[in-house]
Amino acid sequence: MSNKTYSEYTGIEKGAILMIALGPEKSSSVFRYLKDEEIEELTLEIANTRSVAPDIKDAVLDEFYEICLAQQYISEGGIGYARDLLEKALGADKAQTVIGKLTASLQVRPFEFVRKADASQLLSFIQDEHPQTIALILSYLPTSQAAAVVSSLPPEKQPDVARRIATMDRTSPDVIKEVEDVLEKKLNSLVNQDYTIVGGVDSIVEILNTVDRGTEKHIMETLEIEEPELADQIRRKMFVFEDILLLDNKSIQRVLRDVDNNDLSISLKNVSEEVQTAIFTNLSKRLASMIKEEMEFMGPVRVKDVEEAQQKIVNIIRKLEDSGEIIISRGGGDEIIV
Repeated sequence: MSNKTYSEYTGIEKGAILMIALGPEKSSSVFRYLKDEEIEELTLEIANTRSVAPDIKDAVLDEFYEICLAQQYISEGGIGYARDLLEKALGADKAQTVIGKLTASLQVRPFEFVRKADASQLLSFIQDEHPQTIALILSYLPTSQAAAVVSSLPPEKQPDVARRIATMDRTSPDVIKEVEDVLEKKLNSLVNQDYTIVGGVDSIVEILNTVDRGTEKHIMETLEIEEPELADQIRRKMFVFEDILLLDNKSIQRVLRDVDNNDLSISLKNVSEEVQTAIFTNLSKRLASMIKEEMEFMGPVRVKDVEEAQQKIVNIIRKLEDSGEIIISRGGGDEIIV
């Protein structure tokens, strides 16, 4: 039996003790969420664990419970909320230790304190800040929250903020800290974190896919004039071929009327069965059979050719949406009048 004190046990040793304490059935459920190398490391440690003192086992279970409790509180109300509740439950010192572990292991995101604010509160909170500051904050927020704020910004500010999000790469902890310090007087939060990749084209694409169509159009039209290459890069990612699943059957049928049969056959070569079904369901039986035969007999197709055929269809979809002939089901913002 080991004579080590609890503080001398490593994370992997505690993990092995926890799995042993939970038993085979519950441990196997946990293993499903781990990576292969983590499972191997943990299994080896379990195999090498001969015996565990009852007080060590109890300490591991207590620590596990405290971390689960802290995670729950953070998801409910953020770091400040979690700290207040944990202080009442565990005392100030213990609460700070648990929060410290979570901040390091979960990499709690900066600006956590504004994630619980609604769009109107957040807008009044940041709308007078520099566009770069707004872009930084929005890059850390959930897409739906960021989209609601972008939609409500003054029209002349929207493209600038969008461009800054799209071109943002890495942000230094010092800069994040400085911005948080400025905002601390209104909502108190401090998060230390290593360099974080944030923003980028994918980030603004997610936001633009969620804002209302009018806001998206205004931003894209402005970027096409001021940053044509960036606008093209964003547009190519805004609606991918698989997003055809967002269309209803009537819209898919309208799109297929303008699609060349050869392009359709090539475009379906490497897509999911779900996408193929959505297409074939909206073709006549004769045409569906013809497309399937053509796909079968054309043999291997270059990925580049498949992507080009898919892009042609995506361009048709965007054109039909612009003209109002079809509606793409979006994450929020668009109002449909029936």
